[in-house]
Amino acid sequence: MALAIEAEGIVKTYRKTWWSKKRKSALKGVDLRVEGGEIFGILGPNGAGKTTLLSILSTLLLPDRGTVRIFGIDGLRHGHTVRQKVNISSGNANFLWSLTIKENLHFYGMLYGLVGKERTRKVDSLIELLDLKEHQDVSFDQLSTGTKQRLSLAKSLINDPELLFLDEPTVGLDPSVSIRIRDEIRAIQKKRGVTVLLTTHNMKEAEYLCDRIAFLKEGEILTIGTAEALKRMVRIGDMVKIEFKGKIPDDGLARVDGVINYTVSDGLCEVLVDEGEKRLGALVAMISQSGVRIDRVTMRQTDLEDVFVEFAKETATDVEVR
Repeated sequence: MALAIEAEGIVKTYRKTWWSKKRKSALKGVDLRVEGGEIFGILGPNGAGKTTLLSILSTLLLPDRGTVRIFGIDGLRHGHTVRQKVNISSGNANFLWSLTIKENLHFYGMLYGLVGKERTRKVDSLIELLDLKEHQDVSFDQLSTGTKQRLSLAKSLINDPELLFLDEPTVGLDPSVSIRIRDEIRAIQKKRGVTVLLTTHNMKEAEYLCDRIAFLKEGEILTIGTAEALKRMVRIGDMVKIEFKGKIPDDGLARVDGVINYTVSDGLCEVLVDEGEKRLGALVAMISQSGVRIDRVTMRQTDLEDVFVEFAKETATDVEVR
């Protein structure tokens, strides 16, 4: 599929203070390619440059150096044309406080050139899509945080964008509301075929939503890949916990293939193995055959949060894994 985003050598610096000549690097030569129709996530610690990168890609901010093409259009020279094809939703939704949901959507529709019945149909369809009808006549300052965020998503669809930028779409929301927002993002992408680029600190959100993920640290992309490929790349082992009664032979666990490390104390055995699903049967068999009664077995596999922690320690590799 054709590229939705093609960015090369993006550099952005800021003055450390308005009176200082010293500058801080926000982005250090970022290259990024996002295919049309995919949901692409950018993860990274605070200050990594995620919002700066999103602002440049959406033409809200100019880079110091580099090129940006959105659906083949030069975003630096033809920003106005690009902005007709994109929209953005921020986790810190901010609207005209005294206006209702419906009035706010009509206002933004007007800014995008929608008039008359066309604008009314668009506003009504977005209110229905994001399940906002119950609150459509409530002023923005009276809305819950979750409803404000759904309004932000509705606003971002007012111009039928081909590319949607989501900056921390569920930040500060209760878990149940976050899940609802994620489901709505996935449904919108599936129904409309829109390309989505999102930033998030929520690892479960990234794993659920994103086709591919980039890790950004100190203005540099460390690596890009699917969630599963990234987990394989930094495989640090799975933790198997076994609650038991009896005595496990001192050298029994060490003889099981794939065991990296283990501790045994007070009826609890914690074993770090290379591949939990592959080694679990042998671990249980060894313990059972030694006459020990097993009461409970649990396993925690490597997840995206583990990957995040590992990459936060790394320097840039500029590698894509699949």
